[in-house]
Amino acid sequence: MTQEIEIEFKNILTYDEFLRLIHDFSVDKTDFKEQTNYYFDTLDLQLKNNQSALRVRLKKDTYTLTLKQQFEKHILETHQPISKELFSTVLKGQTLPHGEVTEALQRLGINVSNILFLGDLTTMRVELSYKEGILVLDENHYLGKIDYELEYEFADYNKGQKIFLELLQSKNIPMRETKSKIHRFFYEKHNSEEYS
Repeated sequence: MTQEIEIEFKNILTYDEFLRLIHDFSVDKTDFKEQTNYYFDTLDLQLKNNQSALRVRLKKDTYTLTLKQQFEKHILETHQPISKELFSTVLKGQTLPHGEVTEALQRLGINVSNILFLGDLTTMRVELSYKEGILVLDENHYLGKIDYELEYEFADYNKGQKIFLELLQSKNIPMRETKSKIHRFFYEKHNSEEYS
């Protein structure tokens, strides 16, 4: 199990902006790597209502169970590796494997036996070193929709925000309010103001 504070900045892109950034940063199509997020919650969305999110990420044949919780301006992530076999049983409705993630869920008052698989989102991602941080270009596929996103991960919030805003300005990309991938997924899934 590992825990980390995630400090990242994100901005939805138009397709043209996405293509321009690919060109400007000399990204090749073969640089993109695929990963899939499998999202979980209870039917009455107890995780969402606790400003939390639960996913399993499949990346390079490894499965990682991650709980994301709001922590001040940032996100606290609790990671727990799981086997392909365990992941298969969880997708079919079996209870999550015991560990730090389920213990954190229980501290939130969530009965882990009520957690269900609700859908998935596949991302084609490229990560680039940029000014002591990591710049990420994502093409996201979910529920018949495709969107494009720029993220910037940096250890210091204020400095990272400044670098990110300067990058957007230098590329003539407007700052757009950008919800998390899981938020956009649920909004699309339910097409309801509850998720906006």
